Amino acid sequence: MDTPHLDGKKNGHSNHFNEFDSTDSRLLIERFKLFYKDVKNPPLDEIGQVYTDSVYFKDPVHEVHGIDALHAYMEEVCHSVDSGRFEYLDELVGGGCAYIKWNMYFKHPKLSTETIVVRGMSHIQFSDRIYYHEDIYDLGEMLYEHVPVVSFLVKKLKQRLAN
Repeated sequence: MDTPHLDGKKNGHSNHFNEFDSTDSRLLIERFKLFYKDVKNPPLDEIGQVYTDSVYFKDPVHEVHGIDALHAYMEEVCHSVDSGRFEYLDELVGGGCAYIKWNMYFKHPKLSTETIVVRGMSHIQFSDRIYYHEDIYDLGEMLYEHVPVVSFLVKKLKQRLAN
C-alpha cells in the first residue's frame, strides 16, 4: 500500500510552499475545521471542496482510500453519535502540511450518557485540497474507559503503571 510521505510527492502532489500560498492554506484549514464543526451532521455533500478524490484517511479505528470511501465512513460514524463538536486548540501550518490539535466532545448512545472528551491531533497534507488526513488520539480514552468492566481494568492498569 502506498501512503503519502511528508515530502508530499505521492500521487503527483507537491508540498512546495510557493505553489500554494499561505492565504490559500489558511482558507483550506478553515474550510476543514468548519466541515467538522458539527460532528453529527457534517456537510458531507461538500466533502469534495475539502478532500481530493484520491484522499487517504486514517484514524485508530479505520483506514480508507478515496473520497467515496471516506464519505461512507464519515456518514456511518457521524450518524452514530448523539452529538459532537470540535474545539481547536492549536495549529501549525506550512509547506502544504498542517498539524491541528483539538478536543472532540461527543455523546455516543453505546458508550455513555455523558459527554466524552478526547484530545487528539489531525495531520493533514494538501495541495489545493487535502489528500492525506490522519487523526491521532487515544482509543482507550475514547472507548475503553467508558465501558464499565473494561474502564475499571484500564484505570487499575494506569494506576499500576503510574506507581
